Amino acid sequence: MTDNRIRDLNDRFRRLRQGNGQVFVTAGIQALGPVFVAEAICAVRAFDGFTGDNDPYGEHDFGAVTVKGTRVFWKIDYYEPSLSAGSEDPADETKTCRVLTILRPQEY
Repeated sequence: MTDNRIRDLNDRFRRLRQGNGQVFVTAGIQALGPVFVAEAICAVRAFDGFTGDNDPYGEHDFGAVTVKGTRVFWKIDYYEPSLSAGSEDPADETKTCRVLTILRPQEY
């Protein structure tokens, strides 16, 4: 049940920007320009290609998309609200700040 809760919170944050979290776009993505950044964000929001291979824990916390021929990764990490340490319970929104990072594979 906890994995389903984490998955649902991750999807809600990634797709709708609802919930406690922040989005970071790395310098490598930003260097490709503001139009690319906007398209990458849209692609990450629309991603639904989860499989047992790319999402073994069913948490929907990582994915890869291709934008204008460029591979883009995204990942969600779980921190406690002050961002100074990892969250003790990613299924509990009051104890977790989701950090969605959009990056190029070489920045991973």
